[in-house]
Amino acid sequence: MKRSLVIGTFVGVGLFTALIAWYGASDVAAGLLAMGWGIVLVSIVRFLLTVFDMLSWRVLLHRRDRQTLLRLFWIRWVADSVNTLLPVARIGGEFLRAHMLYRRGINGAVAGASVMVDVTAGIFTQLIFSIVGVFAFVLLVGSSANTALNLYIGLALFAAGVAGLLAIQRSGLFTWLARYSERMVDGRKWHNLAGATIEFDAAVAALYRDNRSIAMCCFWRIAGWIAGTAEVWLILYFLGHPISLAEAFILESLGQAARSAGFMIPGGLGVQEGGLILIGTHLGLTPELALSLSLAKRAREVMVGVPCLIAWQTIEGRGIWQRLRNPC
Repeated sequence: MKRSLVIGTFVGVGLFTALIAWYGASDVAAGLLAMGWGIVLVSIVRFLLTVFDMLSWRVLLHRRDRQTLLRLFWIRWVADSVNTLLPVARIGGEFLRAHMLYRRGINGAVAGASVMVDVTAGIFTQLIFSIVGVFAFVLLVGSSANTALNLYIGLALFAAGVAGLLAIQRSGLFTWLARYSERMVDGRKWHNLAGATIEFDAAVAALYRDNRSIAMCCFWRIAGWIAGTAEVWLILYFLGHPISLAEAFILESLGQAARSAGFMIPGGLGVQEGGLILIGTHLGLTPELALSLSLAKRAREVMVGVPCLIAWQTIEGRGIWQRLRNPC
């Protein structure tokens, strides 16, 4: 995993640098600087989108386990900042939010199950978002048969991956693996592992039986994906190239799909830029403008994420210091 992340980092940085150099760093920078203070408004929109993500997770928690809205928002903000700014393949933040919830007294299996089901709902609804985006792209742009076929193949692979993920979660695979390991290696640790995985599988299964909570989780997730369209529209408006909401929808849906496809590359570095260039040129955007759009998204991630990571580390550092001073 670490080797893959290192390789992904080098590939992403190389691709990102090559794209900027090829299309002209000065032209891309000039386009980005044209936003001015608009980037602040875009960052505020990002906070609003995080609210949708927080609500999708909250409905999966039982009433007795629900934290305050502000606390759940904080956990979600920290997790998203870790996923977007640190080389954790977009999953480190998910482990972190389960851990942060566990530290606040929530059962570990329940916390982990809520995060896993929420992540799965996010992937499933992104598939729906991407399907609508592909059909809108084909209808609006009238792309060639080869381009449309490639997009359909990509959707088919995406759908197969989602189906496989759901099948694994609902099959009790984690319990089977733990029990198999317990038979192979006798010991208390493996016995404890089997018990923990059985509890985790049971918590996941219980969530999937709660149709209302799953439906509400997907609703908030879809609302968040659609609301992301406003961010793209706003960025291009401040860049001096206003587009229609339909075009913004296509850019956001297919751009997010491209970034998710490169999940092993930290932040989708280079992959997001390449995807937006390919999609944007069909919608009348110059490559330089598409790169400026991508860089504006990354600037927003830095403005929203860095203060969060600093505050989180400060809070964690104080907690460690207090525990060291008062070990009892």
